[in-house]
Amino acid sequence: MDFGRLSDLRYVNFRLPPDHSATAAALARTSSTAPTPPAIYVGCPIWTNKAWLGSYFPAGIKEADYLHHYARQYNSIELNTTHYRIPDAPTVRRWREAVPPTFRFCPKFPQSISHERQLYNADDLTLTFCRAIGELQERLGTAFLQLPPHFGPENLPRLERYLLDFPPAIPLAVELRHPAWFSDAALLASVSAMLEALNKTLVISDVAGRRDALHMRLTTPTAFIRFNGHGLVQSDYQRADAWAERLAAWLAAGLHTAYFFVHQKDIMHSPIWTQHFLSKLHQLTGIVVEPPRVIPQPVQGSLF
Repeated sequence: MDFGRLSDLRYVNFRLPPDHSATAAALARTSSTAPTPPAIYVGCPIWTNKAWLGSYFPAGIKEADYLHHYARQYNSIELNTTHYRIPDAPTVRRWREAVPPTFRFCPKFPQSISHERQLYNADDLTLTFCRAIGELQERLGTAFLQLPPHFGPENLPRLERYLLDFPPAIPLAVELRHPAWFSDAALLASVSAMLEALNKTLVISDVAGRRDALHMRLTTPTAFIRFNGHGLVQSDYQRADAWAERLAAWLAAGLHTAYFFVHQKDIMHSPIWTQHFLSKLHQLTGIVVEPPRVIPQPVQGSLF
């Protein structure tokens, strides 16, 4: 995730801001229907992590088997491949069959819808996309619509119209990037209220260069968080602890589901960070989500 990435972190305040004033009320409205235990999904943006061969993946496996082994390390994925093309039904079915029933895919909207057409005259593509990801069946998590940085508040009516027509069977999160969405408190309140009324989740982005996108406004009982780390520096671990504490508080208040996606420039750092994060979350909540582990590798025998 290059959005908001900085090379110099010396002047970044990585503290999590307080919850938005409307978050507690949003959770209270659905707390009575919270599942026990709530669902926690953690993942990376891709599964073709060749650097994991011989550690988190068995050495020598074929690329076609990467997803199978990725799903033994993480229980979700931010499915970025769908941003570049709408997959056909046989491909989606292969994805579904490669993972256990407890795994969740979170497909990213095709850029043809979000960036090229910018939600305008996109009904045909949207229907095609939703039919495709519907093949994931129970393994479909929350799809997410990442709007481009130039998609500003002047397009709010277009966004509302698009969401009103969106197939209700597909859980949906929306990521806003234009700074103007967050600089005006009344505007953020308005778009958040609209998303809440339509049961759409507002994505929270924790990135160094865009702290405004860390709005801490929940609009549904699902939290969808995208975290950008910086190579296991001290602030990465401090942020892991802070996020575990905040999620624990939200879960206690009635959060149903949390999706947490880890972006690290070096993919070898993601499992290490995740182990720390999930350990802290377990200490606070008692919820067990198995962390990624280095797996035993076959040892070649020797005659001498």
